[in-house]
Amino acid sequence: MADVVEEVIAQIHENLTVATTVDGAGDEGGATNATGKTPSTPEGMALAYGTLVVMALLPIFFGSLRSVKHHKEQSTAFAKTGEKPDTMSSKDAMMFPIMASCALFGLYMFFKIFSKDNINYLLTGYFFFLGVMALSHLLSPVISSLIPASIPKIPYHLSFVQGPQEGGEKKNKDKKYLIDYRFTTHDVVCFIVALIISVWYLVQKHWIANNLLGLSFAVNGVELLHLNNIATGCILLCGLFVYDIFWVFGTNVMVTVAKSFEAPIKIVFPQDLMTNGLSASNFAVLGLGDIVIPGIFIALLLRFDNSLKRKSKTYFYATFIAYFIGLLATIFVMHVFKHAQPALLYLVPACLGTPLLLAVLKGDLKKLLAYEDHPEEKPSKEKAPKNNNANVEKTTPPTKKETKKKEAKKSK
Repeated sequence: MADVVEEVIAQIHENLTVATTVDGAGDEGGATNATGKTPSTPEGMALAYGTLVVMALLPIFFGSLRSVKHHKEQSTAFAKTGEKPDTMSSKDAMMFPIMASCALFGLYMFFKIFSKDNINYLLTGYFFFLGVMALSHLLSPVISSLIPASIPKIPYHLSFVQGPQEGGEKKNKDKKYLIDYRFTTHDVVCFIVALIISVWYLVQKHWIANNLLGLSFAVNGVELLHLNNIATGCILLCGLFVYDIFWVFGTNVMVTVAKSFEAPIKIVFPQDLMTNGLSASNFAVLGLGDIVIPGIFIALLLRFDNSLKRKSKTYFYATFIAYFIGLLATIFVMHVFKHAQPALLYLVPACLGTPLLLAVLKGDLKKLLAYEDHPEEKPSKEKAPKNNNANVEKTTPPTKKETKKKEAKKSK
């Protein structure tokens, strides 16, 4: 499941901007003659952006809670197998903005050269499959709790093995599992529900179905993608801080791709809902990148709070509130200047500055910077003896006098 989420996040880097002047959210301002859209009223805009803010906060909050459980499962598995879980390294964090820029510019060129509709057909099919998997994983605990206990929970194991099938333990170790998936009848029910929602999006592209898939991607991303330490998080957020500013203010690439890209990599809410109901089409938009990227850092802070074994979750809640304020600042500045805003311009300082300042005030800065989700085993500090031959017996041959003395003793 983590691999699926990583693929999704790799595709949403191009949409790291909140409300990128789509359908009257920014500089269009509800100009009916220019866009053909119904003008947005102040009440409609307030409802739309208020809902977007709530939909951004929920995946971070619940994804962070689920990340704690996932971290415990990883730690248990590591203790049993010794295989260290996959986490983002500092090198990965440094390369992330570069690879995201290449993906963004590549999409931009594709949309300029080829038909936008044909590309979106391919992307829709790709995200259809990913959406089914992500939504199934999200709904699993909810639907399992709703299914009556009288319905049996039958386990299944689907596996495709490459390698010898017989011959003892040694040959069994040489097996390679191409597919090794365990599921239950409850998981089948979740899959069917997720499949129905994904087909709904595939056929109608309805904004509610889009939001259900987008929120599932966001929750799974925050839950399953781990930074491992604060330093890696700082590198990642600072790199994307520069990335977001450059592609929004420096070029029109970000806005062009965001308007052309049709996939559930953003959450939307209609500003004309009060006028047109569920058939509304004048949307305010929030990219999933603005949720997932700060979200995985906030989830790391929750795990750090748990490691301190204190009753309060100070760092998590403080940074969570800072994210909320940063998001409000983004929306406010966007409407004042009537231009798309790079959300990370406001979210990164809020999400980095708050825990660091709080750690300085509470005297936890060293603990914060030293924290790791999965610390590496440090070599023992026992010093080896300076003279390696100190305890080695002498092996030099005996002298002639010594051999004569031994022979004399034996003769007596």
